[in-house]
Amino acid sequence: MVSKGELPLGCCVDLSRGSVRKVVIAGNWKMHMTCAEARRYIDDFLPRIQNVPSERDVVLAPPFTALSTVCTATGDSRVLISSQNVHWDDNGAFTGEISAPMLHEHGVSYTIVGHSEPRKYYSEPDEVINHRARGAQAHGLIPILCVGESNSQREENLTEQVIRRQVEQGIEGVDVTNLVIAYEPIWAIGTGKTCACEEANRICELIRRWVGSDDIIILYGGSVKPGNIDEIMAQTHINGVLVGGASLDPVGFARIANYQPLAATAI
Repeated sequence: MVSKGELPLGCCVDLSRGSVRKVVIAGNWKMHMTCAEARRYIDDFLPRIQNVPSERDVVLAPPFTALSTVCTATGDSRVLISSQNVHWDDNGAFTGEISAPMLHEHGVSYTIVGHSEPRKYYSEPDEVINHRARGAQAHGLIPILCVGESNSQREENLTEQVIRRQVEQGIEGVDVTNLVIAYEPIWAIGTGKTCACEEANRICELIRRWVGSDDIIILYGGSVKPGNIDEIMAQTHINGVLVGGASLDPVGFARIANYQPLAATAI
């Protein structure tokens, strides 16, 4: 594992584990947690993940204001830090944005791009998301590229068409050996609904095929919680999870990081 604060520009975290895909357990805090709350969270969380297997990356994505606090509080622990977004330019007149060099200064290793919320609320198109992913990689950050369909798109049988477009446009010019893709069905985010594990596994297999790399790490996100993590992680094409609301509870998220997969399920 690369130490936080020591990741040089142009050097990515090694995503390989020989012939075995690495597992990534990522928590996206979204617009939650003050610095004081983040410190209390880390104090509670770290002792609970001491026995998480070394082949799993545990990643936290705090809001920008808490990045430095979380990085300092996690110290030399096995927790890696992600930002919730990144701009593709090093600097410039981009109010409200943050650049990869700024993130490096805080020990960030991963960055989320293309999450359904920026896509929905800020109308981010695939082209902009691709720019973010490429800009992140140019400075050694690993993008977590989010893709997923809305409820109406699923009802209109457009799921595969929508996700394939998002994948193909999102990875254009991107090094897929230093990329994570997160399948997040929009209709399952924050709704309490969870995509059936077999269906999530099927979509993740399609994503792997569209990317053209058997080694690509694919996460599932959408109402992931302690009660369903074991079944989710039993799926053969799911290599981790991107957790929203459940990551705000250090006890619950530690249970997710310490998942015990059921017998692997093939499709």
